[in-house]
Amino acid sequence: MAYTSSALAPRDFAFTQSSVSQPSVRSWRSLFGQLLDAMMVSRQQEAEHEIARYLAGTGGKFTDESEREIERRFLSTPSRW
Repeated sequence: MAYTSSALAPRDFAFTQSSVSQPSVRSWRSLFGQLLDAMMVSRQQEAEHEIARYLAGTGGKFTDESEREIERRFLSTPSRW
């Protein structure tokens, strides 16, 4: 089998991230966008705490059965939002 260089190899660009100054995304996020970000972070933390609580209650092992139960709890129920 012959190996050749890939056409998808990274290339050097004239403008790099450091040469072009761009404002931070956080600096101009709207109040609504910041609220949505905070809600998503809160929901993610709540889900992680619920999973940790479930695993602690079932012996602390992450088995196939516990994975299925976690998926059933978080993916099959309608959103509470």
